[in-house]
Amino acid sequence: MPLSDNMRGALLMMASMAAFTVNDTFFKTVAEEVPLLQAIMIRGAMTTILLAVMAVVRGAWLVRIPLADWKIIGWRTFAEIGSTYFFLSALFHMPIANLSAILQSLPLAITLAGALFFREKVGWRRYGAIAIGFCGVLLIVRPGTSGFDIYSLYGLIAVAFVVLRDLSTHRLSRAVPSVSVALITAVAITSFGAFGSAIEGWQPVEFASVARLSGAAFFIVGGYLLSIMVMRVGEIAVVSPFRYTALIWAITLGYLVFGNVPSRWTIIGSIIVVGMGIYTFYREHKLQKRIA
Repeated sequence: MPLSDNMRGALLMMASMAAFTVNDTFFKTVAEEVPLLQAIMIRGAMTTILLAVMAVVRGAWLVRIPLADWKIIGWRTFAEIGSTYFFLSALFHMPIANLSAILQSLPLAITLAGALFFREKVGWRRYGAIAIGFCGVLLIVRPGTSGFDIYSLYGLIAVAFVVLRDLSTHRLSRAVPSVSVALITAVAITSFGAFGSAIEGWQPVEFASVARLSGAAFFIVGGYLLSIMVMRVGEIAVVSPFRYTALIWAITLGYLVFGNVPSRWTIIGSIIVVGMGIYTFYREHKLQKRIA
């Protein structure tokens, strides 16, 4: 029996989260060795090469993109640059599990944005879940306490940019190849990193650091392609909650690679946010069965 669009979207989402989290782990390992913007440029250059090869192989190198899609790609690229800078700035200074816990608010934020901008039907129960979920985010970042700093705020700003990115992706026509969108994004991010590095001044980089950034590039290519594909399959409110699987990867890799153990408040907040995300999926599934 063939998989439904929502099921395929869920599987793609889980694979995307695994790829992005492994990429984050590789990238964080160079935090004390390579300046942020320089690391973004190096990883971006490698990512661009990988995507360019894929584009040539798939015949997506010279593709005529409609003007309407170019406008959407422009907004998506702007959002990707913003999310990359704020997320990686936070990643360099925060435990990976804490930052991933903040990002678990994405399913709720995207559900809310889908209702506001795409007029998707969201009942009072899911609005309530969104409100409770954001209370869980407050437990994670704990504003006003010693555990809160500017990088916790950076994580929240990254969430806003990712919402814009994913909603923009959802509006792309199916005629635009995913690899082409990913390649355009990679070129833009590499250019952003190169511009910033030129201003800051180039620092020598060891081979071991370049090797780890190469690993990050390999996994982020998978994350790019899967994240574009997932937002073009199924419904946003159904597929988005499966982002929570990233937290499992982040906690595991954070402990194994960096020896980080999430605090009690981070765990409680994460349970609330993930629980509300799962609830939104349950409510959507129940409503779809009722309609059918």
